[in-house]
Amino acid sequence: QERLVESGGGSVRPGASLRLSCIPWGFNVDQYDMTWFRQVPGKEREFVATINRFNGHPNVSDSVKDRFFISEDHDTNAAYLQMYDLRPEDTALYICSARNDEKTYWGQGTRVTVSS
Repeated sequence: QERLVESGGGSVRPGASLRLSCIPWGFNVDQYDMTWFRQVPGKEREFVATINRFNGHPNVSDSVKDRFFISEDHDTNAAYLQMYDLRPEDTALYICSARNDEKTYWGQGTRVTVSS
């Protein structure tokens, strides 16, 4: 069955780095726009970053620009979110999405907690 699986979250101190992975089962990332969102309880889901399936260009939210970087690897068939200089306000459930004109998939998320 087609699905998305995220991994790489964890509990870290401010200033640390993490790399989140998003791996599709049953389809290829190069056929979809891959997007990361994050969710905090009581708040709306927030866009973090996306990568365009046609030209590979990334688009990153201003709130994480220059600290978070989205990429994908067609050999490993995965999308990644590299996060540097993590801050307490980055604490959230990070959710991966794959979307094209026909289908949209959502993962269950991987939790990131940043605290001292």
